[in-house]
Amino acid sequence: MYGMHVHRAVKQNQEEESGISIHWVNEKYDDGALIFQAKINLSQNDSPEMISEKVLRLEHQHYPRVVHELCKSF
Repeated sequence: MYGMHVHRAVKQNQEEESGISIHWVNEKYDDGALIFQAKINLSQNDSPEMISEKVLRLEHQHYPRVVHELCKSF
């Protein structure tokens, strides 16, 4: 599951948190070893679109830093 499908499912399940996972890529979707995770709290009033925006902010905040740190280690 990806994109808005995830955010709709999060809303439908009335989850209190959502977030991002950065992991190594392998031959299976979302199966590689975990590198980093971050989460955000959700409100009952958050729409799937609002959840998407919150998650995107996490991605913008963390992906560049994590990739930069990984590149420094090689």
